[in-house]
Amino acid sequence: MKLRVIIDRILANTLIIILAAMVLNVLWQVFSRYVLGTPSAFTDELARYLMIWIGILGAAFVSGRNGHVAIDVWPSRASAKTQRVLKFMVRTGILLFSLFAMVIGGARLVYITYALEQYSPALNVPLALVYGVIPLSGLLIIYYKLSDLTQT
Repeated sequence: MKLRVIIDRILANTLIIILAAMVLNVLWQVFSRYVLGTPSAFTDELARYLMIWIGILGAAFVSGRNGHVAIDVWPSRASAKTQRVLKFMVRTGILLFSLFAMVIGGARLVYITYALEQYSPALNVPLALVYGVIPLSGLLIIYYKLSDLTQT
């Protein structure tokens, strides 16, 4: 459980840093466009990539706190045993989706963009770096769900 708290703290601080960088980036974009009269070339692309990272890492963070969207009208009326079974099924489903779609599929995407040497136009960073957040978040979600499954 101590490891989970450490991962939560690191993930939360990372999300805060990414959000702060995104705010500063957009402020610079607005300042350079309207005050200086020459819009910055990299800010739009950087904001897009930071939004990808914050969205996908944020999904992992929310999954770790079990705050994902759920419809709980029927489960809340069910017996305790049925609720445990439903929680097990939901957590297992999330774990399997994370494994196949995010980790395996995301790793394939990272590999393909790395092998094809695709770079972003304005920032000139490898797109594999941008897409690397997908398998990383998938691994985090798998850790969280395995932790949840072993606690119940």
